[in-house]
Amino acid sequence: MRTTYFNKFALRSTHAGASLLTLLDDISVLMDDVSVMTKVAAKKTAGLVGDDLALNAEQVTGVKPNRELPVIWAVAKGSAVNKVILVPAALLISYFIPWLITPLLMIGGLYLSYEGAEKVIHKFWPKLLPHDEEQNARLKANADESVDLVAFEKDKIKGAIRTDFILSAEIIVISLGAITAAGGDIVQKGIALSIVAAVVTVGIYGLVAGIVKIDDAGLHLIENSQAGDSKRKFGEFMLAAAPKLMKFLSIAGTIAMFLVGGGIIVHGIGFLHHSVEDIAHLTGVFEGLTASLLNGLVGLIVGAIVVAIVTTIGKMRGKDDTASSAH
Repeated sequence: MRTTYFNKFALRSTHAGASLLTLLDDISVLMDDVSVMTKVAAKKTAGLVGDDLALNAEQVTGVKPNRELPVIWAVAKGSAVNKVILVPAALLISYFIPWLITPLLMIGGLYLSYEGAEKVIHKFWPKLLPHDEEQNARLKANADESVDLVAFEKDKIKGAIRTDFILSAEIIVISLGAITAAGGDIVQKGIALSIVAAVVTVGIYGLVAGIVKIDDAGLHLIENSQAGDSKRKFGEFMLAAAPKLMKFLSIAGTIAMFLVGGGIIVHGIGFLHHSVEDIAHLTGVFEGLTASLLNGLVGLIVGAIVVAIVTTIGKMRGKDDTASSAH
């Protein structure tokens, strides 16, 4: 009896061990597949993440130094909520109505192109666009000590979270498209998308917090070091580099808007995609660069058209509101 009992126990232990090894092997394969999917998604969304970084760094422009980190933290929390909503929504869409992914991408591409074109026009031809009342209000609030900046910034934070929602939706949808092309079931897609969402949120807002505090760190080094000290020189370098870095991020972010937005539009329109590929192929070794430049040009042109349409509609509404109030 004892021998039989031990034989059964050994058999069960062997089966349990084999099951555990099988489970671990399945998990290992799953994580390998997820790793590959995550890398593919990261490559596809690199430009858009750069744009998101630049855009969020700009969100604190004009905010008092002691309010920068609270504003970034508030937007980061809102961004995390956005991802919690977007990841399950994207998975449900891909499972039940996968045909909707392309139209959503196209809408996002139009939005990015519009945002980029609006920035360019506002920079070089500001009279063509409505005056930026929000920026003026922010500057006045910063100068007025009696203004409750916490309450004033609530609208700014809400606007930043709305913008983040659109950019996050683009990142998630583009990632989903890349992950779907790489294969995998709904579980693998969910894990990969969750990783992308978490890394993007922590990475972007962590970098934004570091970037906006570069000048403060430089000033701290200057104030706590002697003249000619290496720390002081490094502090002076940081202080001088901070505005240049912000300007570079702004330019890089705008370019990324055109490249990513234009690329989405081009890939979504068959004849345009083939035309870009044919022209790019003629340039030989510069094929990839040419395709990117053409995508960016399409983004700029389409964005300018959308800006013109939106501005015209806005002016017409303004006239209608003025006429209604006059009556």
